Amino acid sequence: MLTHEQIWTAIDRLATRAGLSPSGLARRSGLDPTTFNKSKRVTSDGRARWPSTESLAKALVATGSSLDGFVQLITDGTRAAQTVPLLGFTEAGARGHLDEDGRPAGKAWREIALPSPAADAHAFALEISGDALKPVYRDGDVIVVSPAAPIRRGDRVVVKTRQGELTAATLRRRTTKTIELQPFGPGKDRTFAAGDVAWIARIVWVSQ
Repeated sequence: MLTHEQIWTAIDRLATRAGLSPSGLARRSGLDPTTFNKSKRVTSDGRARWPSTESLAKALVATGSSLDGFVQLITDGTRAAQTVPLLGFTEAGARGHLDEDGRPAGKAWREIALPSPAADAHAFALEISGDALKPVYRDGDVIVVSPAAPIRRGDRVVVKTRQGELTAATLRRRTTKTIELQPFGPGKDRTFAAGDVAWIARIVWVSQ
């Protein structure tokens, strides 16, 4: 007999396999972003709630998965997969969520499992919301950022300025004095004095 926990765990695994958070899976499926959140898994009086067949069907279509594949996820041993901290990109820009070295701080972070292990023990994930990073990243995409990964010209990076701005772009040029970034969408290149940048880290993986 199936339990509520088994079904919801399989939905979490379906999201992870697609490189998404539960809310990212809901968005990709055309559902309310909170559809698969933990708060929606119990009723107001504390009873366990089943996901609707409609929402499950839409999630399978959105991830290109079959019902048989979903059943396999119920018993799939993905608990051993590496997990990294996850936070919304916009939220991560607020003070207190990333330290001066570009590593997660505070209690707002959640966890997401990776399809394959990350080489950096301090890697973290950011969930994209809105259209600001189009056409490279879409609403609901999850990027994994590695503070320890070497950075070369042409890499996609996340940059935090000492004024508190968090941005993602392509690295055009980096010298001892300046950092030049090319935006993903329309717009002019931006140049920062090296002393105005708190940290820069490479994007090493992204859900698609």
